[in-house]
Amino acid sequence: MTIDQVATPALIIDVDGLDRNIAAMAVIRPGTSLRPHVKATKCTTLARRQVAAGHTNFTCATVREMVGMAQADLGYDLLLANEVVDVEKLAALAKVQDVAKITVAIDSDETLRAAATAGIENVLIDVNVGLPRCGCDPEMAGNLADQARRAGLNVRGVMGYEGHLMMVMDRADQRRKVEEAMAILRRAAADVGGDIISGGGTGSCDLHDTTGVTEVQAGSYSLMDSQYSKLGLPFEQAMWILGTVISRSPKWSVINVGLKSLCMDHGNPSVSGQSVWFCSDEHTTIAADEGPQLALGAPVRVTPAHIDPTIAMHEGAWIVRGNEIIDRWNIDLRGW
Repeated sequence: MTIDQVATPALIIDVDGLDRNIAAMAVIRPGTSLRPHVKATKCTTLARRQVAAGHTNFTCATVREMVGMAQADLGYDLLLANEVVDVEKLAALAKVQDVAKITVAIDSDETLRAAATAGIENVLIDVNVGLPRCGCDPEMAGNLADQARRAGLNVRGVMGYEGHLMMVMDRADQRRKVEEAMAILRRAAADVGGDIISGGGTGSCDLHDTTGVTEVQAGSYSLMDSQYSKLGLPFEQAMWILGTVISRSPKWSVINVGLKSLCMDHGNPSVSGQSVWFCSDEHTTIAADEGPQLALGAPVRVTPAHIDPTIAMHEGAWIVRGNEIIDRWNIDLRGW
């Protein structure tokens, strides 16, 4: 079977590019110094390839991802790097603690109380290191850890995501700013205790050799997108949305890949040799950089700007080598 036999739009993954990305990251962050983020791929079959490269601990964003990884016998050490105040959801997670090592991030009295009530055994203190999202004030981290221990929870350490620094284009400036953010996290870690200092992402994966971070939570590196490709990291594009030209004029072509099959939060997707004019619900209008427009029925590989939410729109991925289809993997960790 080849890609021209696939109904489009379709998610496709180049297996050789994926494996090269996983191998490259295993050199930068070997073993448990990387905690791959499942939210980027939502696929247990792909996660097994990361395990084969020595990356046995995983980060998750949802209870669904955590439970799914545990049920797939991938629960060596799972971190829910997201705050949950829903005791019922956390209780479902607590039920798999007999088959998986489960740790939950907390950043408040309320998230601590929810974890304790649900029967969660292990927590990390989530610390705000500059991104205005989750995380407690660094000065409050030690007190929250003390409260957690009084509640009978095991505090394994701290985490802090410098997401606001992932796309600093000057790498020297980025390194300096990442160090400043992680200095905040190290100070909090001294107050909290525990063995884990968890941070980072794909955009800073190679900048933590001197920050004191014990593990990096990178996910997008395995498949990449047009946003991260701007940084010149040693990873290649290994995922696309396959579309088909369904309409054309002398000045443009239209493909059947739109907002319902890719995410736009990081801007327009890209198509090799084409200028992307705009995306709508079911369509993207493109124009050839030179020469004639694409022919009707032509297959087109669309590179998303952000893979994480794009993958979540698809139930499965066609695994390819060149234009040959060699397998199909379920995107089996979708939902919450």
